[in-house]
Amino acid sequence: MTNKGSRKIKVDAISRVEGEGALDLHIQDGQIKDLKFRIFEPPRFFEALLRGRDFSEAPDITSRICGICPIAYLLGASQAMEDALGVTVSGPLRDLRRLIYCGEWIESHVLHAAMLHAPDFLGLDDALQIAKANPQLVRKALKLKKIGNDILEVVGGRAVHPVNLKVGGFYKAPTKSRVQDLVEPLKWAIESSRDLALAFGGFEFPDFEYDYTCVSLRHPDEYAIQDGGIISNRGLDIAVSGFPDHFLEEHVAHSNALHGMTKEGAPYLVGPLARYNNNFDQLSKLAKATAKDAGLGKTCINPFQSIVVRMVETLYACEEALRIAKSYEEPDASCVSVSPRSGTGHGCTEAPRGICYHRYSLDGDGLITNATIVPPTAQNQKQIEADLRGVVERNLDMADEKLKWRCEQTIRNYDPCISCATHFLKLSIKRD
Repeated sequence: MTNKGSRKIKVDAISRVEGEGALDLHIQDGQIKDLKFRIFEPPRFFEALLRGRDFSEAPDITSRICGICPIAYLLGASQAMEDALGVTVSGPLRDLRRLIYCGEWIESHVLHAAMLHAPDFLGLDDALQIAKANPQLVRKALKLKKIGNDILEVVGGRAVHPVNLKVGGFYKAPTKSRVQDLVEPLKWAIESSRDLALAFGGFEFPDFEYDYTCVSLRHPDEYAIQDGGIISNRGLDIAVSGFPDHFLEEHVAHSNALHGMTKEGAPYLVGPLARYNNNFDQLSKLAKATAKDAGLGKTCINPFQSIVVRMVETLYACEEALRIAKSYEEPDASCVSVSPRSGTGHGCTEAPRGICYHRYSLDGDGLITNATIVPPTAQNQKQIEADLRGVVERNLDMADEKLKWRCEQTIRNYDPCISCATHFLKLSIKRD
C-alpha cells in the first residue's frame, strides 16, 4: 500500500450502531493531517424541554432519549430529583431498581455484543450471516436478550420505555410470583452468558492498547450499577455532586454532540472497560473466572476486547438479578412520599455505555428551572477520536477498504448511542 497520491473513500451508511454521524480522515505523506468524528444528527433539546415541567415528569421525559437504555435516564433523573427533595430510596425498592437495571444491562449488552459487534470480528456484514453459520449462537443470544426484556416488563410494566418507575420508587410493586418466575430463566442465562463470553474471547483482536483515564461509579459494597460515587484510575474519588467540578463539555464545530473532557482538557473513558478496570475486585467469583477463561486480565486496555467485557458484565448482571429475584418480598409500599420544594439535585447511574449524569434545579413549587444531562456517548466522543487516531497511525499501510472497516470497528467498540436511528457512519478518507 503506497502512502503517496490522493485517495478518497466514501461510505454512505452502515448499520449496527444507533444514529447518524461521519468520520472524515485526511492522510498526507503518510501522516494524519485531519481526523474528525462528526455527529450531524440534529440536537433534540431535551434539557430545554424540561424547563418549567414538574419534577415528577423528568424521568418519563428523559427516558425517551434512548429506547435501548431508558432505565439509565429514568433512574438518573429520579435520583437527582430525590437528591433535590431530600428523599432516600432504600431496602426492597432499591433492590427492585437494581433488578430492572440488570435487565437493561442484559438486553443492551447482548444486543450490541452478539448482533452488532460480533460480525466485525467474523468478517461478516450482519447477524443474519452469523445465523447462517452458527444458528445456535444467535438463538442463544436472542433468548438471553429476551430475558433482559422480561425483567424490564415484570418490574417496569413493559419492555420498551417502562412506565412503572417514578421519583421515590414505583407506581406498583411487582408481585412475588411474577418475580419468582424469573428465577429459572436466569439460571439458564448465567450459563449462556458465560458461553457467549468464552466464544467471543476466542476472536482475533487487533493489536491496540491505550492508557485510558477510566471513570466510573464505585460503590463500597457491590459492583456499581445504579448508584455510587465517581472514581477514576488516576485517583479521583468524589461524590456525584462533584462531577461538574472535574469534568467539562465543549462544543466543537464538526459535531452537534458536546465533547466531554476532564477539567484539564484531556479525553476520558466511560463504559464497560472503565467499570471493569476500576471495579474488577467486586465482580463475582464466576465472573472473574469467566474473564480469565476468556483471555482477560484484571485490567483491559484493548478497546476491541470490550465485547468480551460486556459479556462478563452480562453474566454478573444475570447473577445479581437471580440473587434479587430469589430473595424478593413485596414491599409494604411501592414508593416513598415526595413533596415539592426548591433545591438542586444530582444523579448518576451506569448506563450500559457508561455513567449518565443528571443535574436539576427546582423552584418552590417543584418546577424545573434548569436541567443538565451528560450521556455516556458524549463523554466518550473525545476518547473515540483519540482511539481512531491511534488505530489509523498503526495501520497507515492498510488498503482503504480494510482501513475503513477497522475505523468502523473502532467506533463500534463503544456501542455509541447517537440516537435510535439505524444508520450511523459516513466515512471519507483522503490521501495526499
